[in-house]
Amino acid sequence: MDKILDIRSLKKYYGRGENVTKAVDGISFYVLPGEFVGIMGPSGSGKTTLLNCIASIVRPTEGEICLEGVNTAAFNEKQQMEYRGKKMGYLFQDFKLLDNLTGRENILMPAAIHGMKKQESERQIRRLAGYLGLDRILDKYPAQMSGGERQRIAAARALILNPSVILADEPTGALDTKNARTLLEELKKLNTEQKRTILMVTHNPDAASFCSRILILRDGVIFHELRRRQDSETRQEFYGRITDVMAKLGGGGANVL
Repeated sequence: MDKILDIRSLKKYYGRGENVTKAVDGISFYVLPGEFVGIMGPSGSGKTTLLNCIASIVRPTEGEICLEGVNTAAFNEKQQMEYRGKKMGYLFQDFKLLDNLTGRENILMPAAIHGMKKQESERQIRRLAGYLGLDRILDKYPAQMSGGERQRIAAARALILNPSVILADEPTGALDTKNARTLLEELKKLNTEQKRTILMVTHNPDAASFCSRILILRDGVIFHELRRRQDSETRQEFYGRITDVMAKLGGGGANVL
């Protein structure tokens, strides 16, 4: 199967000389279409920097980011804009909704920016509203919504342009347990039923247990990789393996698997 995303020897350094910080230090991995990949690691391990490089929010120091076989460094300005808007859907921890726009208007904002035809954008919002249960909150403002409702609006906004990859940075971090579980179940449903490719940063082993594969980072490199045994391992059993590895990682040991 062809890779949808291929990261090759990616580095992101800050500072110079003795003061250099190697936030991402030569990471390589790939993602197949329809995978749900988690990125974990302690604070400062490079998780969000890695995701921001892939999203082209941060420019890498070295290395390659290839989407569907094309090196994103070769994109011109128009292609870069399309990559950020249409190829990558970004779901933030703190929602980043505009307070003076309704839920519907927030969702439709990327469609307007990228010139999606009105008929198509209306069709998309109807489909997403039904899929994510948004019908009762589309005409509310963010201040009138719960945290879970705001995050579902943000998820619809990330999906409105049918991106190739959904990037989620701690998407449950601002949610209570119930709303976090609802969002994770919705992301998993998008992954399994619509074959959406998802790359999710999380510090939470329970959230990570919804993934099919997990990359665990430490000091800017991949410390280890975990795969869920789809035919023989329950999510609860996968959760147990994740917590075991994270506990050992927190202790500063070497590769423990």
